[in-house]
Amino acid sequence: SNDVGKLVPGSIQYTCFPNDRGGIVDDLLIYRYSEDTYLLVVNAANREKDYNWILSHNRENATVEDVSDEISLLAVQGPHATSLLQQLTTVDLSGIAYYHFTTGEIAGIRDVIISHTGYTGAGGFELYVRNSDGIRLWDSLFETGRKIGLEPAGLAARDTLRLEMGYCLYGNDIDDTTSPIEAGLGWITKFVDGNPFINREELERQKTEGVQKRLVGFELQERGIPRQHYPILNKAGDFIGEVTSGTMSPMINRGIGMGYVTLPHDAPGSDILIEIRNKQIPAVVVKPPFYKTG
Repeated sequence: SNDVGKLVPGSIQYTCFPNDRGGIVDDLLIYRYSEDTYLLVVNAANREKDYNWILSHNRENATVEDVSDEISLLAVQGPHATSLLQQLTTVDLSGIAYYHFTTGEIAGIRDVIISHTGYTGAGGFELYVRNSDGIRLWDSLFETGRKIGLEPAGLAARDTLRLEMGYCLYGNDIDDTTSPIEAGLGWITKFVDGNPFINREELERQKTEGVQKRLVGFELQERGIPRQHYPILNKAGDFIGEVTSGTMSPMINRGIGMGYVTLPHDAPGSDILIEIRNKQIPAVVVKPPFYKTG
């Protein structure tokens, strides 16, 4: 859906595969290596679906190879990520702009894809290595980083970080039934002259005429933790939507979440109610990020 034509070798773009119903097959990152070589990084749970989708729409007879089983990804995130990694490589990390990448040696491991990206909002890099080098890279990172407080973090921690930034999670905030326009991803939906894409006409209509629901962020005004599928109500107690993601933010010490609501309840500052275990908890619509590092 995005304008891939803007990519130059060494650059990265966030985009999505629209389906023929106006929904989203998956969101992904596109890495451009050369004029005709690209790397697509999709959600792991959608790997097979995405691969089959690409093959079924490969009208240019491009060579498509699934290399997922050969590559491991380690995300080094946080305010000290760059200084830590710089101790392990001669690559000038300060020269890699945000959403750009290069290939180099880290901790004696060759051909590491060094990507200035992340899903946390905390800054840092994502490193792609051969599976056979994964443990070696992990050990080197912790041997060097332990003295500055490097800690392993799992998906739950990452989910809290991405939600505090308002980043969409496939399967929660976006899926086959939600359009990028509804999800606030109009900025990755580019209607460039002469560049058709699947269901462009419907998405262009939505962008021009508007939609009936939108993904919003909200903060609880009382104690509580919103969870996926909890009802969202207006001040009168009428159903207006559903929570797609929610958690207790450790940074602002209150419940936060995202969900789809009917218009005009999407306006920042709108008072809404989140139904949590048969209790209506007041909340207010806010524009993410809820908390931004730095």
